[in-house]
Amino acid sequence: MRPCLIFFLSFLLLLASCVKNSQDLLDGYYTAETSEFDTNGWKEYLTICVSGGQIILVEYDSYNSSGFIKSWDMDYMRTMNEAKGTYPNAYSRYFGRQLIEKQGTDKIDVLSGASRSYRVFITLAKAVLENAREGNSKTALVHFGVKH
Repeated sequence: MRPCLIFFLSFLLLLASCVKNSQDLLDGYYTAETSEFDTNGWKEYLTICVSGGQIILVEYDSYNSSGFIKSWDMDYMRTMNEAKGTYPNAYSRYFGRQLIEKQGTDKIDVLSGASRSYRVFITLAKAVLENAREGNSKTALVHFGVKH
């Protein structure tokens, strides 16, 4: 009777090791973006690359209707840096680096002067991580309302 119990337990362990954890990320590129442009004319997006089940690359930025990238806008950078003490190229890298380090949205710190972008980033990150768990490479559209 004892050998049967050992066989049964071994079988259960083998079966459990074949079942994927629901938190596992599938390799590939995944994107989420806001479904509309904000009142300043920007649409935010987040793209991640997952390899070996780990986030290895993050791009978080915004683009306008002509496709111009917000972090390339030097006038916007100067104006925002004077008013808020940060700017898109700084906070987008800051949030992206934390997502790679923490491999999830828990414990990502807000950056002073970029609290609205932090809220959008976290929401986009949750959507893109859900797609990465499902292996869904379609862009996730997240509705914030026009202001966000």
